[in-house]
Amino acid sequence: MVNNKNNNDALLSSNGTSKKGKKPLCKHTEDALDQYFTTLNGDRPGDLYDLVIGEVERPLFKAVMDYTHGNQSQAAGILGLNRGTLRKKLRAYSLLS
Repeated sequence: MVNNKNNNDALLSSNGTSKKGKKPLCKHTEDALDQYFTTLNGDRPGDLYDLVIGEVERPLFKAVMDYTHGNQSQAAGILGLNRGTLRKKLRAYSLLS
């Protein structure tokens, strides 16, 4: 079993910056959202939650499936999802081979 706490600690220090001096994922997300709102020029977005989740989930699932060489059981374990839920998401994002 993988120790998630140690893996997460390897990514971020206590102040939220990466130990290698790079921006943490949450900062990239904030920057992307700031840019998105800037490009709206005052318009109100619709379905923003679904847009953001879709933009994050697809590459996350793809990366984990690549990491596990397509092993859905391992991928589900890494993601903390039920394998059925993972399969549903993989189908939704056309990531099933």
